[in-house]
Amino acid sequence: MTPTLTWGILSTARINRRLIPEVKAAVRSTMLAVASRNADKAQEYAAQWNIPRAYGSYEDLLAAPDINAVYIPLPNTLHKEWVIKAAQAGKHILCEKPLAMTPAEVDEMTAAARENSVVLLEAFMYRMHPQLATLKTLIAEGLIGKVKLIRAKFSFTLRDENNIRLRKELGGGSLWDVGCYPVSFAQAIAEEDPQSVFGWQRVNAGGADVLFAGQMQYRNGIVAQIDAGFEMPFRAGAEVVGDEGVLTLPNPWIPDTEGKSSGIIHIAPDDTETAIPTPVKNPYLCEVEALENAVLDGAPLRYTPTHSRGNVATINALYRSAKRGAVERVGESEQGGK
Repeated sequence: MTPTLTWGILSTARINRRLIPEVKAAVRSTMLAVASRNADKAQEYAAQWNIPRAYGSYEDLLAAPDINAVYIPLPNTLHKEWVIKAAQAGKHILCEKPLAMTPAEVDEMTAAARENSVVLLEAFMYRMHPQLATLKTLIAEGLIGKVKLIRAKFSFTLRDENNIRLRKELGGGSLWDVGCYPVSFAQAIAEEDPQSVFGWQRVNAGGADVLFAGQMQYRNGIVAQIDAGFEMPFRAGAEVVGDEGVLTLPNPWIPDTEGKSSGIIHIAPDDTETAIPTPVKNPYLCEVEALENAVLDGAPLRYTPTHSRGNVATINALYRSAKRGAVERVGESEQGGK
């Protein structure tokens, strides 16, 4: 038999609707189970999504010997606990972003994965999509010369004051939720973690940021500007500015879904615009296949826990800066890598 990943999901989170169809579509994956802390809810959800098995606790799912991979879309503050428990149960792990709340938590999770010989992957689906790979190739080939500036944005209007994204005690806030994408994008293009950052935020009554803007400065001379928020219309986009041109991504975060196609626009120094198509592929399938390739073939991850650590460290530094109202350095002990 062809080796496969046999998947279980910890929780009935809304984001599951993105992943479940792609696990079922993947050639080397099978969706086996879902778990909830409420057995009736798990059964109902399993029936809704045609998932063969339902568990009334996360522990019971992790104890199942025929499940070898889990998806963890739990609240941000629960990621560390359940990633470590999944690793100790011998399960390979796809964990929603942000992977953790601090670099120290990432270290604990990475150590647990290493000690139990399992693969740990943060679910930054766009980092595994061909659009980003094409962009990085164009930059490496010198299409826009030397990179000078990176800009990235992600926002939408969130009116539900009880939404988990607005609960600071559960890891809520616009920078953690959607801002982590622009921060990660800057990290991918700069190919290192920033040396220093400055952040500004507007917070709600509970202390969660509903608008965040930040700047990052890198040792290689690149400057990045990012913004994220819950009190602005839907906005998504990224651009890389070089000394000989610009590359723009109109849909950087969820390409090829909901009618939003992938593709890159090249703007030459004479303002001539050229559309550069990229392979069409569901980004959630990309992350499923990335875990398949790592587990079943031993292929190296293009986005590693070291990258995740750098992203978390940068976000923490941005929050410290916003709180202090001053430039914050990202210490070498915090940095994760390019």
